[in-house]
Amino acid sequence: MSENKRIRLAVTGAKCAGCVSKIETALQSVEGVTSATMNFAERTAEAMGSMSPSMLIQSIENAGFGVSIIEDEEKAQQEREALDQIHYKKLMGNMAFALTVGVLLMTFGLLDGSMTVESTSERIVWFLVGLVTLGILYQSGGHFFTGAWQSFKNHSANMDTLIALGTGAAWGYSMYVILLPETLPQEARHIYFEAAAMIIGLVNLGMALEVRARGKTSQAIKRLLGLQAKTARIIRDNQEQDIPIASVQLGDKLRVRPGEKVPVDGRVIEGQSLIDESMLTGEPLPVAKVSGDEVAAGTLNNTGSLIFEATRVGHQTALAQIISQVKKAQNTKPAIGRLADTISAIFVPSVMIIAVVAALAWFNLGPDPKIAYMLVATMSVLIIACPCALGLATPMAVMVGVGKAAQFGVLIRKGEALQNAGKLDIIVLDKTGTITQGKPRLVKQFMVDGIDKTQILRLAASIEQVSEHPLAAAIIHEAKSNHLALSACLDFYAESGQGISGRIEDQTILLGNQRWMETHHIDVTNLLETAFDWSTQAITPLFMAIDGQAASLLGVSDPIKVDSKDAIKRLNAKGLRVIMLTGDKESTAQAIAQQVGINNVIADVLPTDKGDAIRNLQQQGSVVGMVGDGINDAPALALANVGFAIGTGTDVAIESADITLMRGSLHSVVDAIEISNATVRNIKQNLFGAFIYNGLGIPIAAGLLYPLIGILLNPMIAGAAMSFSSFTVVSNANRLRLFKPTHTTKYPAPKTVGDA
Repeated sequence: MSENKRIRLAVTGAKCAGCVSKIETALQSVEGVTSATMNFAERTAEAMGSMSPSMLIQSIENAGFGVSIIEDEEKAQQEREALDQIHYKKLMGNMAFALTVGVLLMTFGLLDGSMTVESTSERIVWFLVGLVTLGILYQSGGHFFTGAWQSFKNHSANMDTLIALGTGAAWGYSMYVILLPETLPQEARHIYFEAAAMIIGLVNLGMALEVRARGKTSQAIKRLLGLQAKTARIIRDNQEQDIPIASVQLGDKLRVRPGEKVPVDGRVIEGQSLIDESMLTGEPLPVAKVSGDEVAAGTLNNTGSLIFEATRVGHQTALAQIISQVKKAQNTKPAIGRLADTISAIFVPSVMIIAVVAALAWFNLGPDPKIAYMLVATMSVLIIACPCALGLATPMAVMVGVGKAAQFGVLIRKGEALQNAGKLDIIVLDKTGTITQGKPRLVKQFMVDGIDKTQILRLAASIEQVSEHPLAAAIIHEAKSNHLALSACLDFYAESGQGISGRIEDQTILLGNQRWMETHHIDVTNLLETAFDWSTQAITPLFMAIDGQAASLLGVSDPIKVDSKDAIKRLNAKGLRVIMLTGDKESTAQAIAQQVGINNVIADVLPTDKGDAIRNLQQQGSVVGMVGDGINDAPALALANVGFAIGTGTDVAIESADITLMRGSLHSVVDAIEISNATVRNIKQNLFGAFIYNGLGIPIAAGLLYPLIGILLNPMIAGAAMSFSSFTVVSNANRLRLFKPTHTTKYPAPKTVGDA
C-alpha cells in the first residue's frame, strides 16, 4: 500500500460530463489516492497514489458505473474497439426501431391525421400505439431509464435523467389523455407518442455517430500500439528461433533482418544497417546503426541484418514509455477543461430547476391549453439541455492533439503544457545539445613556451577521464585518437560551472575557465588575447595550469545543428523573443548567437543559476519556455512555464520537463507550439459551440420566442439538436488529425553506413 503507483481503469456507463465529476469524486475519496482524473472521451479513468486497486473498483461501482483495471494497453484498446462496435450496432438498431414508429406517427400528423382523443375507437387505437411506444421506451430507451434510476439511487442526475424525464413525461401524459380524457379540456387532449419515439431514436442516432467518430480520436495510440512487434528472433546456442515478444529477457541476443521491426530496445553488437525511426521521433530520414549504437523497439530495419543485445524489455522500452506518456497526457486536463467539468457538474440539476420554473410559468401565465404548452416546454428544456457536447469539448481535442504531437516526436506530459505552450512570449534556449550538437571536438591548442603539446593533451585527458562534463569527451577522444596512454588521477575535484583539479604524476593540474584560474590565483595574462580570439569564433577556451603556472589553452568547439538556424527563424517569425542561456563566456556565446540569428544572450551563467534567470524573466511578466537537455537544466526546466527537454528516441523519461522532444531538433519546439495553438483553438471552438448551443437552446425551448413571434420549440427538434451537437464537437476535434507543421525544412541526405 505504500508504493506510489498509477492505475488505469476502463469505465462503462458514463453518459455525460456530469458523470465525470461523480467518478473523479469517488476515486479521490479512496484512501491513498493523491490524484484522479477521468477522460470522458475515452471512457477511462486514472488514479495516482498508494491505494488498493480493489478499493478503486468498489468506489466506482458504488457510484453506479461498471469498471475494470487496464493491465494490457493493446488488449484494452482492442477490447474497447470491439465493445464500441457492438455498442454502435446496438444503438443503430435502437434508432431504427424508434425512428420507424416515430416517423410513421409524425407523417400521420403532418397528413392532417388526428393526434387527439375524440372517440372510443380513437382511444383504443391510441392505446395500442401507446403500448408500441412503451416497447420503444423499453427496448430502444431502456438504457436511459436504467441510468436515470442508478443516478437517482446515488442522489445525482445526469443526461439519462433528463431524457428519461422528458420522454417519460410525454408517454405518461399521452396515456393519461387516453385513459382519462374527460378530466382535461378538449384542446389539451393531444397525444405525444411521436415525440417520445422520435426523441429516443434521434438521441440513439446521435450517440451512435459519436461512438463512430470517437473511435478516430484514438488513431495515435492505435498507431503506436501497432508498432510493437509480436515476435522476436532470438539467438541461443548458435540457433535462431522466433519467440513471443513477452519471452525476451534482458541480455538476450536477437537478430533483426531487413524489413523487420526491432522487437525491444538494445545495443548493436554485430552488423550495420539504416533504421527508420520516424514512427518514434518524427525524424524523416533513416539513421545509420553500427556496433555500439542503440536501437529502439518499434523502429524499422531498412537494409542490413543486425544482431543486438536486449537492454530494455516490456514496459521499460522507449516505445512502452511513449505509449504510457501519451495515454497519461490524454487523461490530463488543461485549466480550460477543468472549468468545463465544473460547469457540467452543476449543469443537470440547474436544468431541472429551469424546467420546473418553465412549467410553472406556462401553467400560470401561458395561454390555453396550459397543460399541453407546459408539457411541450418542459420536455424541450429537458431534452435540449443534455451537456454531452460540453463534456466532450475538451477531452476530444486533447486526445487528438496529444496524439498528433507524438506523431511529430513531441511528447506532451501534462495538459497544462498543452494549453500554455501557445501562450509563451519568451523561449530560452540552452546552448550545448540544444542549439549545438552536444558533441564537442578539440579543434585548437595553444602552448606556453617550452610546453610539449602531446604531454599537455595526455595530462588534460587523464584528468578529464574522471569528469562527466560534455567537453571532457572531446579531449579524451582526441587523446585516444593519438593513441596516448592516460595516467591515473588522484584528489580529483570538480566545481560546477568553473573547472576541475587533480594530481597526476605528482603534478597539480587545473583545467577550466578563466574564473577557475582566478580562483586559484593563476596568472593567465599571456593566454587572454588568444582566448578572446577563439571566443569570437565560437570556440570555447579551456585554461590549463600545471603546478600553479599557466601551461596551455585548449579550444573546444561544439558544431551547431544543421537545422537550428531555420528553427530559430521560425520562432522569431511567431513573435517570440528568443534568448540563449549558457555558461560560456560572453564572446563565445555571442559568436554562436550571431550564427543562428539570436539577438538576446545571457552568458557566463552557472548551472545552479539558470533557474534564477528564468525566474527573473517571469517576474518581468513574461510567459517563459525553457529548452534544455533535461540534466544540467533540470531546475530551469521545472521553473519555466513550459519546459521542453531535448531527448532522443531511446531516452524519453525526462521528468523535469513538461514536453519531451524526441527528435532533438528545435523545429520540434515550434511544432509543439503550433500543435498547442491548434488544440486550444479547437477546444475553444468546441466550448463556444456547446455554450452557445445550451445558452440559446434552453431559453428557446422554455418558450422565450412564443410571446415575441408565436413559436414554441418542438421536443423532437430539441432531441435532434442535442444529438447532433455532440457529433459536431467530436467531428470538429477530429479535424486536428489533419494538422501539419508549417516548416518545410529540407533535410540533408542520410549518411551511408560506415561514413565518418
